[in-house]
Amino acid sequence: MDEVKDGKATRPYRSRIREENARRTRQAVVAAATELFVARGYTATSLADVAAAAGVARPTVFAAFGSKAALLRQVLDEALAGDDEPVPVAQRPWYRPVWEATTGGEVLDAYAGICTLIGARTTRVFETVRRAADGSPEVAEVWRTLLSNRRLGATMVVERMRALDARLRQGSDVEAAIDEVWFYNDPAHYGALVLERGWREETFRRWLGRSLRHALLSDPD
Repeated sequence: MDEVKDGKATRPYRSRIREENARRTRQAVVAAATELFVARGYTATSLADVAAAAGVARPTVFAAFGSKAALLRQVLDEALAGDDEPVPVAQRPWYRPVWEATTGGEVLDAYAGICTLIGARTTRVFETVRRAADGSPEVAEVWRTLLSNRRLGATMVVERMRALDARLRQGSDVEAAIDEVWFYNDPAHYGALVLERGWREETFRRWLGRSLRHALLSDPD
């Protein structure tokens, strides 16, 4: 309800400039945290370190995110999505090729492209979380969530293929098909072949598409 002052209705004041400044501050903090978590590791990086790198006060970081674990989750969310917009991955324009594919093979080729895109953004951050999970219950929970979300992504891919009546090599064993997609959508593969062995991204994408086809389809060609 509008407030009434001096006999006139007024609307609650919201400053777009203030909101934009707050968003820029959050973006600076996330960017600084991403760089420090990857370079130093999660455990060795404090909120004070992140604040100094972002050019803000430590209370500002705490007020925006609440804890270092919450900041890590935000770093991961933005790495996966590519920005801070609250739009699920499956609804992103770059995920559309999976929904537009008309055959099982096309679905897997499209998904290989998406895994390549996500791998480029997340591989180092995922490895940071994996290394820190053994020493921190909070990070271990984040890691378990990452594994679960990867399997949800694999489930969407398999269900899309089934909707197109693709002939799966696993037959009616849908869980096995999901497990295989889950194995291949691990960003660690991108890390090993692109970052460590120097493969071109296009070479990796083609390899991943072929591997998914041969693992999932009765007729991979």
